[in-house]
Amino acid sequence: MIRPLIGIATGTRQAPDTGAVFVALRPTYTHAVEKAGGAPIIIPTGISRGTLRHIYERLDGIVISGGGDIDPAGYGDTPSVHVYGVDPARDEAEFQMTRWAVEDDKPLLAICRGIQVLNVALGGTLIQHIPDEVKGALTHANLSDEWFSRLVHDVTVTQDSKLYRALGISRERLSVNSLHHQGLGQIAPSLHVAARADDGIVEGVELPDRRFVIGVQWHPEALVDDHPPMLCLFESLINAAKG
Repeated sequence: MIRPLIGIATGTRQAPDTGAVFVALRPTYTHAVEKAGGAPIIIPTGISRGTLRHIYERLDGIVISGGGDIDPAGYGDTPSVHVYGVDPARDEAEFQMTRWAVEDDKPLLAICRGIQVLNVALGGTLIQHIPDEVKGALTHANLSDEWFSRLVHDVTVTQDSKLYRALGISRERLSVNSLHHQGLGQIAPSLHVAARADDGIVEGVELPDRRFVIGVQWHPEALVDDHPPMLCLFESLINAAKG
């Protein structure tokens, strides 16, 4: 059986001792795609738009991965003191891939930073630091890696949404991990909200008129081995990519 090719966007990391820059991606993303039946392809950052397009055209689906913050200039704002890890070149590449995928109806799963890329690419804005801007907010961010595998709060998923079906769940409440200090602000006009945390933070969005364009604010790729709905989400991406 031929596995669909799923491109995964990457960021960069700098070696603290030498300053050397490396393309970076947690292996949980490639593991999740492979376990769900896809063939993961890592898309390097820093390539030209023409090369990016050549790669994009060969892909059956895309994952926009997590990482640092989007440059607030991308949604008409100035950065707060809490903004970190900005990479304008990565922003632009991911905005471009997202817009191509939406135009071409190519399946796309946007994760954590990815849901923010999806929203901004289509005309939305971001909350730059949830603790400062959302009264009574839950704890959404923790720098400890152990939070990738820890379910820390629930979200409510709309039953008539594509996300609900993609997760394969039978009730609206779903426990998720959470590693983000930013969130979606104004929702892009074409996106529909599919999930929220109890404090009102948007945790899932989708494009109803596309086969599979879904964004989630949590990290399902880190949970596919122990939590069936998270694996089901990736399997739904793969099934859409096969189509």
